Amino acid sequence: MGRLQSMEVFAKAVEQGSFSAAGEALRISSQMVGKHIQSLEKHLGIRLLNRTTRRQHLTEAGMIFYERVKIILAEVEAAEGMVSISEGTPRGRLRISAPVSFGIHALTKHLPDYMQQYPEVSVDMSLSNGFVDLIDDGFDVAFRVGELADSGLIARTLAPYRLILCAAPSYLASHALLSHPNELTNHECLGFSYTELRTRWTFSGADGDITVPVSGKLMVDSGEALLMAARAGLGVLLQPAELVRDDLDAGRLVELLPEFRAHERPFHLFYAPDRCMSPKLRSFIDFALARFGADNARNS
Repeated sequence: MGRLQSMEVFAKAVEQGSFSAAGEALRISSQMVGKHIQSLEKHLGIRLLNRTTRRQHLTEAGMIFYERVKIILAEVEAAEGMVSISEGTPRGRLRISAPVSFGIHALTKHLPDYMQQYPEVSVDMSLSNGFVDLIDDGFDVAFRVGELADSGLIARTLAPYRLILCAAPSYLASHALLSHPNELTNHECLGFSYTELRTRWTFSGADGDITVPVSGKLMVDSGEALLMAARAGLGVLLQPAELVRDDLDAGRLVELLPEFRAHERPFHLFYAPDRCMSPKLRSFIDFALARFGADNARNS
């Protein structure tokens, strides 16, 4: 077995948390994952992973080895990228970080078009609402919602993240109809944990901006979970347009107060400054700007 390939398999097993998940990501069997790691351990003369039927964890030596392997694999990627630059053909692995709702309901709908256009590029996408360090975590690009920070990264402006206020017909049947955002204080509002959407919602109307303190019995750090709760009639939801659009079209949710527009949140694509950008990265940036750029009406 090639040692470099075994290192890649080992790193994937650590990142995915199991042999089976690593095998799925690499399109090999979990048994083959085990063979690669056994080959490394035999070569090094040390155990890298302690594994039971329920869980696995790195040994102390395995942790040290994993940190070095990440650097080695990144250097190999960079070297391959430099070669592809001279050829001008996008190829190699592209690592993307994106918010969960956007990733599931918008980005993954368009990725097949990108991958068909550039068949030599493979995509490794991580969905998280938490902050990721583009450099330290090894991502090529990251989609981020919120105000710009002075990070030293290059930011390309995308179409603002539009939020829609809505609720299920079953909830509306047993609660007073809303005629103004201020009345939300009398409603069960489904809060998104760890963000400003947990305690206050802001809208723009004919008389300017209105910020309303909101509260409710349910707080979740997942838009998907809040969507399920809204469908079940547990409260009023304020979430991204791409998350709720299908439910609005199907009548499972009803848009509320359309004359008051919830504040749009800035949305950007980030990548590290590089005087010699690879065709792989350039191709995806151009693709993302075409699909999600500031002039794109994806949230309409």
